[in-house]
Amino acid sequence: MAGKRDYYEVLGIQKNATEDEIKKAYRKLAVKYHPDRNPGNKEAEEKFKEATEAYEVLSDDQKRPIYDQYGFAGLDGMGGMGGGAGGAQYSRAFHDFSDLFGGMGGGAGGFSDIFENIFGGGSRSRRSRPDEPQQGQSLRYDLNISFKDAVYGTKAEIKFQHNEACTECHGTGGAKGAKRKPCPTCGGSGQVRRQAGFFAVQQTCPACGGVGTKIDKPCSKCRGTGYETVTKKMSLTIPAGVDDGKRIAIPRMGDVGANGGPAGDLIVVLHVEQHEYFERDGRDLYCAVPVTFAQAALGVTLDITSLDGKKIKFALPSGTTNGKLFKIKGEGVPYAEGRKGDLYVKIIVQIPTHLTSEQKRLMEEFARIENATTSPSCVPLSSLSR
Repeated sequence: MAGKRDYYEVLGIQKNATEDEIKKAYRKLAVKYHPDRNPGNKEAEEKFKEATEAYEVLSDDQKRPIYDQYGFAGLDGMGGMGGGAGGAQYSRAFHDFSDLFGGMGGGAGGFSDIFENIFGGGSRSRRSRPDEPQQGQSLRYDLNISFKDAVYGTKAEIKFQHNEACTECHGTGGAKGAKRKPCPTCGGSGQVRRQAGFFAVQQTCPACGGVGTKIDKPCSKCRGTGYETVTKKMSLTIPAGVDDGKRIAIPRMGDVGANGGPAGDLIVVLHVEQHEYFERDGRDLYCAVPVTFAQAALGVTLDITSLDGKKIKFALPSGTTNGKLFKIKGEGVPYAEGRKGDLYVKIIVQIPTHLTSEQKRLMEEFARIENATTSPSCVPLSSLSR
C-alpha cells in the first residue's frame, strides 16, 4: 500500500473523531473537489476519490476498527478500499450525501454516474434503453405452515396479487388509434437537466420515464400504465423435509415485464411453526417422554406416539437414568425416496412429590435395604450417563 495516505490524514481529522465529525469533514472535501466544480482537473478528481475512499472505511462500524488495528492490510479481502475498489463499493457516500446533488443521485447522469466514471464502474452493467424489453418485478409471498407439514410435505392454496398486461390495450397503454408523440417535458430526449447550485445534473425525464415519447390517448382501463392488478389463486406443492425460511420460486408469476419483457417470479418464503412436543435437527426428530421412578428402575414397554400419530412400541431397559437418549431408526424426516431420518427419545424420570402412606412406607423400606450413604464423594463427570 505504498503511496496511500492515512485515511484520518486525508479527511483532516483525529483518530477519535466522532461520526458527525467524519461526515462534516468528507462533505467539505466532496464539495471542494467535486468533478463538476473541477472539470478536467485530474488532481481534484484523485482527491475526490481519495476522500470518498477514506469516508467509506471510517464511517463503517466494521471496517474502521480493523483499519485502526491493522491498517490497509486488514481491509484486504473485505470488499473494502484496500485495492482499487470499483464504483459499486462507494454506496455509503452516495446514499449519505445525495443531498449535495439536489436529491437526484439516482438519475441518469447523476451522482451514481460520477462514481461509475471515476472509480472504474466495472461492476455496473450497461444501462438499457427505456424502450427495451425489461423483466417484471419479482414478488414475495410469506406462507406459514405447521411443523408436521414441513416434515411430511403438503399442498397449500395461496392467494396473491400481481400485475398483468391490460386486457383492454394488451399492454400498450394506449386507447384504440392512439399514437406516440414527443414528450413535451424533455422534447423527446428522455432526459432533463437540472441545476442545483454549481452542480448540473442530468436525470431521466419524470414525465415519460426516459422513453422520450408519450401516448396522446391513454387507455381508459389502465390509464396508460399498460397493466392491471389481478388476484390469483393457485395450489402449491410443498415437498417433505423443508426448513424454516425455505424459498420456493414460481417462475413468471410476478409482475408483467415492460415492453414485452418476461414477467418476474413469485418467491414463496416458508415459515415453519414450532411443535408442542417435537423438535427437529436436520433429518432427525427429538421428543421427551416422562416415565416414573419405578418404570425407569425396573424397565417397561412404552407406547410412544410419533409425529404422524403412529404408536411405536419401545422397550425401556431397566436402570434407565434421567436424560438418557434413545434412537428409534427410520421415524424421522423423509429426505429421499423411502428413506427417513431417526427419532431420538429423551427419557425424563419423574420423582414423585406427593406420596400416599403406602408408597411412603415402601420407599422407606427400599431406602433401608439400599442403605445409601448420606455423605457421597464426587465422581468424574465423564462417568455420568449422557
